[in-house]
Amino acid sequence: MNYYIGIDLGTSACKGILLSREGTVLAEHSVSYPVSTPYTNWSEQNPADWYNAAVEILSVLSKGREAEVKGVGIAGQMHGLVMLDEDDEVIRPAILWNDGRSAPQTAYLNSLGTLPALTGNIAFPGFTAPKILWVRENEPENFARVKKICLPKDYLAYKLTGVFSSEYSDAAGMLLLDVQNKRWSPEMCEICGVTADMLPTLFESYEATGKLKAEYGLPNAILCAGAGDNAGAAVGTNTLRDGDCSISLGTSGTIFLPCDQFNTECGTALHNFCHSNGKFHLMGCILSAASCNKWWIRDILDTNYGDPAEPNYGKTGVYFLPYLTGERCPHNDVNARGAFIGLSMNTTREDMSLAVLEGVAYALRDCVEAGGVKIDKAVLCGGAVSKVWQTVLANILGADIYLTETEQGPSMGGALLAMTSCGEYATVYEAADATVRKTLAVKCDPHLVEIYDRGYGVYRQLYPALKGVRYD
Repeated sequence: MNYYIGIDLGTSACKGILLSREGTVLAEHSVSYPVSTPYTNWSEQNPADWYNAAVEILSVLSKGREAEVKGVGIAGQMHGLVMLDEDDEVIRPAILWNDGRSAPQTAYLNSLGTLPALTGNIAFPGFTAPKILWVRENEPENFARVKKICLPKDYLAYKLTGVFSSEYSDAAGMLLLDVQNKRWSPEMCEICGVTADMLPTLFESYEATGKLKAEYGLPNAILCAGAGDNAGAAVGTNTLRDGDCSISLGTSGTIFLPCDQFNTECGTALHNFCHSNGKFHLMGCILSAASCNKWWIRDILDTNYGDPAEPNYGKTGVYFLPYLTGERCPHNDVNARGAFIGLSMNTTREDMSLAVLEGVAYALRDCVEAGGVKIDKAVLCGGAVSKVWQTVLANILGADIYLTETEQGPSMGGALLAMTSCGEYATVYEAADATVRKTLAVKCDPHLVEIYDRGYGVYRQLYPALKGVRYD
């Protein structure tokens, strides 16, 4: 029997699954690692932690089946800057997707006015290109040593196979890719002071890039190009066709919308990226999602308290802005901060807890509204999301919510991409259709949709009202 390993290189942990051809998850393993935040708006990790975690996952999941593992696929956190020297050693800690130090460089790039034409996108501090400029300006001694620039999952791929590769879905988030034409942009390379030979060779997500080195004990395993975590999760949730939608609630939150054609009319509020199926997608990303609920429950309430037992959906008068680490879409504001609004002497813990869930859902609706799109159903992935939160999402977005059999969307997608690269299925579509099973979790309620529409009218006034306030 053939087996496939999917790896999700996340921000807080690396997760892996062992998958059969039929889509049955046979084993799972996860390894956690820290995030370093030495200064305000900084977020870094040691790439060695990713590598050690991935090697452990490969060893644990393949034990006793080493010769039968045919393929490995990695879906990884996007935008992180990994720089290697001439000896392929990491020069400095990786600067992560939620790092906001490059706000000045982001403003400079956007002031050029050429980025949408060159890349299909505007600059955000989380993207890779502004980080490259930050290093060039603030750490010239490190920048002078750079011979290779890669993304987190592609660093792993290079270590595992010796092939310096990337693929279009993740590369699109670097702001160095001409997304519409699927090639590195020479103009962006020149602006950032890098050369094309510093960047990896590009593949489609489902293409094989190389065999795993013998030292990992998987003699018959090839590595596919993989995907950015959201494009990987879209495979794992079968969000592949024009009109589909998936929602991810992890550390960050995303709305993912596949497109058959490159979109030229969505403005600059959403990201215009390549999809792992060989086509394109729009994506809205908020920087804090499930992390808001974790912060509220564990750090503030210091309890295991769960959701309100009898939630007063949309009627508490309490609002929460989920900008705990700034915000990306649609505001592109690294200085945005979280807030509770509408508190009174009658406000309860349950009201505030519900407001946190609603605030994240309202922020996701901001992305949908800014993109001018309409959704009526969505697949939810990214961990155990309570029925209360599913209900909030369904009615704030006006979309029925579906769940998949496994919560591990990115790692499932990585395994399905590996299956495709190995020829188990002819296309990514066939692989997902044969293995991904969805069930309806919550239907939106027209009465609650109407209540939340009014609530959203209040919510959308709050960020503009607070934008000019300084907190330092």
